[in-house]
Amino acid sequence: MSSRIPAEYADTSSWSYHVDQQYYAELARQCALLREDWPSAGTDEIVGVQSFLTREARLIDEGRFNDWLEHFTDDCLYWVPVTAGGGDPAVEVSHAFDDRRRLTDRVYWLRTGLAFSQIPASRTRRVIGNVETTVDPATGEQLVRSNVVVHEFRAGVTKTYPGWYGHVLRATEDGWRIKLKQINLLDSDQIHENLTLVF
Repeated sequence: MSSRIPAEYADTSSWSYHVDQQYYAELARQCALLREDWPSAGTDEIVGVQSFLTREARLIDEGRFNDWLEHFTDDCLYWVPVTAGGGDPAVEVSHAFDDRRRLTDRVYWLRTGLAFSQIPASRTRRVIGNVETTVDPATGEQLVRSNVVVHEFRAGVTKTYPGWYGHVLRATEDGWRIKLKQINLLDSDQIHENLTLVF
């Protein structure tokens, strides 16, 4: 796609002009990297990314979604695939496939307090472990893989969602920002009644 943005796509509140074939190809490449074996990372690298993941988890569990949203890049993707390990979002359905505009909509919707499927709002706590990290040799971005268990309590019912996260983090002047957050649920291909919580 040309670097010159057509006028009808310039308003990113209405269009996701960066989600094109090139975007899908890069997504597939980085998702493949997230599934590869990696060399062992140093203690400082592990501690750094673990600290980032812990802060992100706390923001979500405390319902601080506006603060959480600020940790994403403008060209980010928040993705909960149905196919275990990712699949091909260009031709397969996903539980969530949110670019920055859609993610902003999701956060706004959660903050209104009027979303029927979140009355009452979910209370969550997540545990993250088995953190691994490496650097994408093509982009220099940080690749992070971790196991996660999300516990949700809503309307008198407790649910548990085990799986693993794949993060792609981009270094900025303000620290790391999330370019990709892939949530791979252990039972992603099964029927789920309500996935309106934030993973």
